[in-house]
Amino acid sequence: MPGDSRRAFLRGVALAGGGVAVLPAATTRAAAAAAAPAPGSAPVVIRPGDRQFPDLNWGSNQRWVGSPETIQLISSADQAQAAVQRAVDSGTAFAVRSGGHCYEDFVSNRRVRTVLDLSGLNRVGFDEARRVFTVEPGARLGDIYRTLYRQWGVALPGGSCPTVGAGGHIAGGGYGPLSRRHGLIVDHLWGVEVVVVDRAGRASAVVATRERDDPNRALWWAHTGGGGGNFGVVTRYLFRSPGVTGTSPADQLPRPPSEVIVATVTWSWSDLDEAAFSRILRNFGRWYEANSSPDSPYATLFSQLKPQHAAAGSFSMTTQIDASVPRAGALLDSYLAAVNEGTGVRYRVDERRTISWLHAATQWPGFTGTDTTTRFKGKSAYMKRGFSDANLRAFYRHMTRTDYAHPASLVMITSYGGRINTVPTADTAVPQRDSVLKLHYVSFWTDPAEDAVHLNWVRSLYRDVYAATGGVPAPGPDTDGCFINYADADLADPVHNTSGIPWHELYFKAGYPKLRTAKAQWDPKNLFTHSLSIQAA
Repeated sequence: MPGDSRRAFLRGVALAGGGVAVLPAATTRAAAAAAAPAPGSAPVVIRPGDRQFPDLNWGSNQRWVGSPETIQLISSADQAQAAVQRAVDSGTAFAVRSGGHCYEDFVSNRRVRTVLDLSGLNRVGFDEARRVFTVEPGARLGDIYRTLYRQWGVALPGGSCPTVGAGGHIAGGGYGPLSRRHGLIVDHLWGVEVVVVDRAGRASAVVATRERDDPNRALWWAHTGGGGGNFGVVTRYLFRSPGVTGTSPADQLPRPPSEVIVATVTWSWSDLDEAAFSRILRNFGRWYEANSSPDSPYATLFSQLKPQHAAAGSFSMTTQIDASVPRAGALLDSYLAAVNEGTGVRYRVDERRTISWLHAATQWPGFTGTDTTTRFKGKSAYMKRGFSDANLRAFYRHMTRTDYAHPASLVMITSYGGRINTVPTADTAVPQRDSVLKLHYVSFWTDPAEDAVHLNWVRSLYRDVYAATGGVPAPGPDTDGCFINYADADLADPVHNTSGIPWHELYFKAGYPKLRTAKAQWDPKNLFTHSLSIQAA
């Protein structure tokens, strides 16, 4: 909504208690292929029976397919506010989707009658008056990176999957290959524009910023890791790094490297016994214990070790490092040698080359992967230290099970720490600020008849790895809970979470009461709800 319509929207933004936001008129340079719709235009509405309906009725996880009466394709903030008001007035249960990468049934479930699809609300621009970059929730990460980098030479330290939508990714505190150097994506979030619904059922648009005197600051804070689908409909995210000066757009966000050295190495399962496999994982964890300070020469190194079930025949590790840092190639050599040290086996170098950062962020398959659109189950963990002997025994046992031989079952063990861990725990809703690894347990499959067997593998592996802390990565000296963007409804189910540790403690720790207070203020009718939604205080 550039130009006059955007300025009118900002001048009319309602604040809590009936006030009006006093903001400078926004002069936004948009960088989107499509122009914003005219004020007052209606969204495209898709219904069952329409040709487009099957394509729009599921996200990336085909375990979840809903049965909504309408799917509304929202392409402006005005449309979002009007759609929310119609749903509230009619008593229609609704849910919001941006990129469709939700792991659970937050959007695609039988309760939801209307889906507000924000994929058309996808513009990226720069607001000169407020010195902030503007990102709409339907913009996909790959397009955001291309626009920010090609037009202004800057970047956001977000995720590595280019098809993920900004909406939920940012609200959950997204991370990615630039995070060890530049922190989480929410560490650069200056503000949010959100459609909320008050106790009387009136939908209004609110701007909330990190400024200390902003009366809506709690709503901004809730979007720095509280997760999507909780407080309202985000219509724009506003970004500016803390402490920056000057007026040039190029000074407002981090500048990524021009080029990176990427490498993929592979170990063959035929070469590995339990001792060698365990040594690789142990080396990986210990290396990050020793090399995760923000001023480390390895601060720009990002890596994923991806042990797969032995049925795959092999597993790999992908790595990138800023090609411009002193002795970048030698640093990479040292890292690869450290991970393999003492194993008694050789790895195969599948790829090692220098490519542009933008290519690495948007197209190189080492981290970007593909949009699988399969059935899958995911789980997560933060680790403050490397792996214990018990952890490693559980990994090896489940990765080599002969009663379960599925090559698309794996754990992505990702480097973490660095600049992420310099932010005080309470500054954002992401409380995990002293971990060095982040783990993503996942299995992919296509046949619905196989759901039970794959779910059982993921759940049993996860339970056994963390058996010492009740089957979950409890906050403590070694592990530090879970990542809300890898949403796992099992944690709220006493059948699967028998640890006695509430799901919200695993995700939000001591920040949960503050999220509950924000929920009570900004969603008093509990309209934005799902199986892991914040419960009002």
